[in-house]
Amino acid sequence: MDRPQHRTPIPQADDEQPLSERVTQDAVVVVPGIMGSTLEDAVTGRHLWGLGGASWYIKAWTHPKGLQELHLTEDELEGRTGRIRATGLLTSTAWTPYLRGHEPYTALIERVRKCVAHEAAILPFAYDWRLPVATNARVLADAARRHLSAWRSHEAHDRARRHRVDERPGRLVFVAHSMGGLVTRAALDDGYDSDLGTDTRGVITLGTPFSGAVEAAVILNTGRGTPVPLPRRKLRSLCATMPGLHDLLPRYRSVREKDDVRHLTPGDVAAIGGSAELAALARDFHAGQHRVELPDHRSVVGINQPTSQSLTIRDGQVEAFPDGVRQNGDGTFVRDRYDRLRYFTVQGDGTVYKESAEITAAATTLPVQHGSLAVEDTALDAVEEILSRDAHLGPPQGQFGCGLTVPDIAEAGSAWTLSLSGVDSLAGLTCRIQDVEDPGTGQELRPGWMDGGIGVRVTVGTPGLHRVEARTRDGFRITQVVLVTDPALRPEEAP
Repeated sequence: MDRPQHRTPIPQADDEQPLSERVTQDAVVVVPGIMGSTLEDAVTGRHLWGLGGASWYIKAWTHPKGLQELHLTEDELEGRTGRIRATGLLTSTAWTPYLRGHEPYTALIERVRKCVAHEAAILPFAYDWRLPVATNARVLADAARRHLSAWRSHEAHDRARRHRVDERPGRLVFVAHSMGGLVTRAALDDGYDSDLGTDTRGVITLGTPFSGAVEAAVILNTGRGTPVPLPRRKLRSLCATMPGLHDLLPRYRSVREKDDVRHLTPGDVAAIGGSAELAALARDFHAGQHRVELPDHRSVVGINQPTSQSLTIRDGQVEAFPDGVRQNGDGTFVRDRYDRLRYFTVQGDGTVYKESAEITAAATTLPVQHGSLAVEDTALDAVEEILSRDAHLGPPQGQFGCGLTVPDIAEAGSAWTLSLSGVDSLAGLTCRIQDVEDPGTGQELRPGWMDGGIGVRVTVGTPGLHRVEARTRDGFRITQVVLVTDPALRPEEAP
């Protein structure tokens, strides 16, 4: 009797492996937010933003000449760019006063990678965030067109088409964080590429300030008349002539004045420390953006975090408030029985208030901070569902998560307060703080009742970037990054 033959199975080629049913044939463009792209000097190749560790950020923000090269030149303000180039998306945690932590986009790219047929279907679009939204939008429109053409010519594209029921050619899906959503909307203006909107299957925005953010006005006003740490003064100096920051100023009625609320004007912007010319250009540009349609737009919106919604301007000083007015159907403001304006606390993601980011009924609301919207699992789950073209059921009903408030700058060895809002019990609530570069050094915090709310006093012994994390009993995680500086080099006295 012949002995049975044992044959080694012939491995399948990669292009013969079965695709997951959740894989799309579309091309994906990931567009980061302000300060979310790494920058370098176009001549020397020296990195200027986004590639350093904690010590780099401490030096950059506390040394008088740190970040000096990021200031716009007269040539750049007149449109002659190219001195600085964007090299990629953030791959490590960055930090900025007021805007606080900028989490890397690595997790977002990894999640997108699960949904596409090949790495070539993903375009991480880095851009010079100092420049106007309109300038970056033109670059994005060209890059997206080239990306789609290249993807449709890729061998993996045809295989992905055959895998899908409709077998249609791939189209574009934009996944945009923060200011990246404004750049994406402008890129879809048919004045750049009349067919780009048609070739776009969907747009996903994460915390995009479609109506602007009061925080941008606060940044421009920093240090005018009051002493503040050097990092905040340096940010104001950088942003005072930065078109990208002026594009983020609030465009809704946000300025409280007696018993009225009005729009922020270019004159106001000049009075608080910005540029009237850049404010006027931004106002006129955004006035035409409302007609631009975002195909199958889905928004992921941060909620439950204390967020500035309105402001007052007195003697050139800005004071921000965590509440704002609402309008009736006829356009008049909601008033109380004494005919006084009523103010409503809507909250948001700590930087962008909810109604500025939520411009579509197809929205997913999550209790996370602005910088974490592109990294938290709950947000990434929503992105994956939308990319896979499955119906996303939206958030759980009712209140969930909590609000987190911490300082953006602290000094090693000095105590500061971590406050939580939106929770009425300590049950199931946990807090910890850890070094971003050495998570194993984290310490558990024990929150308790403080001044009618829940909080805890925190002292960090070592300088660096430290991530605060709070978890609620409903399973949500809220994080925020704090820059802890060396007390031997006080920002106000830095050489």
